[in-house]
Amino acid sequence: MDRFPERSIRSYVLRQGRMTRAQARAHATLLPRYGVPFARAPLDLVGLFGRAAPKIVEIGSGMGETTAAIAQENPDKDYLAIEVHSPGVGSLLNRIEILGLANVRVIQHDAVDVLEWMLPRGSLDGIHIFFPDPWPKKRHHKRRLIQPPFVALLAERLKPGGYLHLATDWQDYAEHILAVLSGEPRLANAAGTGFAPRPASRPPTKFEERGRRLGHGVWDVLFRRV
Repeated sequence: MDRFPERSIRSYVLRQGRMTRAQARAHATLLPRYGVPFARAPLDLVGLFGRAAPKIVEIGSGMGETTAAIAQENPDKDYLAIEVHSPGVGSLLNRIEILGLANVRVIQHDAVDVLEWMLPRGSLDGIHIFFPDPWPKKRHHKRRLIQPPFVALLAERLKPGGYLHLATDWQDYAEHILAVLSGEPRLANAAGTGFAPRPASRPPTKFEERGRRLGHGVWDVLFRRV
């Protein structure tokens, strides 16, 4: 049953964007190989990757730089990237092919739907959400992805001991994220009571670099499923 009947929370904002030739080629030729069609049925993650290994989901993989870098550094783990924008999906698929990554699959669909329908409870070892849209204007804050119902859904999908790692370069959103996650009883702050030090396992992203150029800080939030 859809717990977001009005679909007020989504993992994306529809924006126009043109694909490069390389992205379009990758989208057309590689999505059938590395993509997973959305379905309202549980996904067999072990069968999908052909092995029993830690399973990590990245929500909003963007152009795929971070996803590909992390997957390349951790060949013993499997990564499921969820992204709706075709240029980003094409870019990630291109990186998968060039780097020969056998441990990445892609779903081009809204992450809320994917989590609700395709990912069983207690199936994930980790979830990454790096630099989600901050919706900086106060009147738009209700559109932010990180809200209590969505965090409850994330917590349900994590195994005990599984982690939820978020990062943002907007301080007020960072404080909001920390407060919302702290209010979820099934999650515990791995950093104690505040923000986490930037883990070496998270490569810098273009959003982080842009934020630093604008004088923004970057805040990491790391919680674990109890």
